[in-house]
Amino acid sequence: MKFICTSVEKLPADLAPGERAFTLFKSAKRQGVGTIAKGWRGSLKRKGFAPSTPAWDFVQFCLSVCAADLAGLRRTSSDGWTRTIELTVGLQEPLLWSPLKAHAEAMLKVLTGDYWTLHFVEGGVAPPNGRGQPLDRDCISLLSGGLDSLIGGIDLVSQGRRPLLVSQLAHEDSERQRRYASTLGGGSTHMQWSHGISFTGPREPSTRGRSLAFYGFAILAASRIAGNPVEVVIPENGLICINPPLVPGRVASLSTRTTHPQFIAMLQELLDRLGVSVRLELPYRFKTKGEMLRECQDQALLSTLAADSTSCGRFRTYNRVHCGRCVPCMIRKSAFLAWGPGRDTTNYVHSSLAGSNKASGPDDPMAAALAVLTVREQGIDRFLGATLAFAPATERASYRRVLQSGMTELEALLQADGIL
Repeated sequence: MKFICTSVEKLPADLAPGERAFTLFKSAKRQGVGTIAKGWRGSLKRKGFAPSTPAWDFVQFCLSVCAADLAGLRRTSSDGWTRTIELTVGLQEPLLWSPLKAHAEAMLKVLTGDYWTLHFVEGGVAPPNGRGQPLDRDCISLLSGGLDSLIGGIDLVSQGRRPLLVSQLAHEDSERQRRYASTLGGGSTHMQWSHGISFTGPREPSTRGRSLAFYGFAILAASRIAGNPVEVVIPENGLICINPPLVPGRVASLSTRTTHPQFIAMLQELLDRLGVSVRLELPYRFKTKGEMLRECQDQALLSTLAADSTSCGRFRTYNRVHCGRCVPCMIRKSAFLAWGPGRDTTNYVHSSLAGSNKASGPDDPMAAALAVLTVREQGIDRFLGATLAFAPATERASYRRVLQSGMTELEALLQADGIL
């Protein structure tokens, strides 16, 4: 699968056989050529953004990866999942990226499970040159509309921090993101952006690379904060950070790696080598979702908002109602149960896991039950296998503990619903 993402001015007149093209921030008005974030650069300039060239090239790189990820259909690959992707990215300073080629390719393989070949060439769009003043904020915090990011924002504000909240627009969560930002006192500076990737033809639904746009937005937002480095908070519980495969058929990128510590470490190294002064933080990587709920520093505020948050992996499928049976929904339910009986007033399509089977829909509850039984009968280490091979020796015990506790929370839900 071949893709090129560049400026309109540098778009080749003739593409290589089978190659698909995207233009950055402006439409080429050519049949078959897609567009990324049309009109966004001008909007950023008007709002005072003037990021450094390395930071802006990082944004262009992230959006280009997202375009290839969306346009490259997994079902056409030999195994129905793993793709071989050749991506040419137009940048302002491609020579800065050339020594990082192998590292960036390996990082993307961790994230998406595909084999990437990257080419960095001249052809990027110049960064916006707005004249805005630094914002009165002291860190970046990602705000998705989900429960973990809500807790992350609440905790920062409770600690006296002034987070700049950054969201990736999601049709079903955009208004919720704005409400949370306003409640947390960050409504006036809330950054809410979309990758704006447009092209004809079918889209790949797995979206393993979509999170890169979120990180690109975070780095762009960080350019508006005075600080060296600027802290970027990624609020995610430890069980989902590691996301151990519940059954052997879900290994590697078949389970999302969006906030996996190995991927975040590789992303941090890329930013460091580019000279982009930010520090990526996973403050809850040693906490379960239930522990995040119980230890949130403003329990009164959390109690009013928690059940309104979004967790479901199939939210759009069920017309913006939590399905109640996907992995994120099960972890959400188990966390609420650990927080306290009666706290979960979420409207679920399936209020109970009882009765779920492969014939009636996704087999996530069965996979969860098999995982819990493996842990119960053979121990957490047998279940994890080599899952923690990435972790330094000083942190391995902490990761092991949070995964054990997360599986214990999940087991309590399965027992409450009569599955075990």
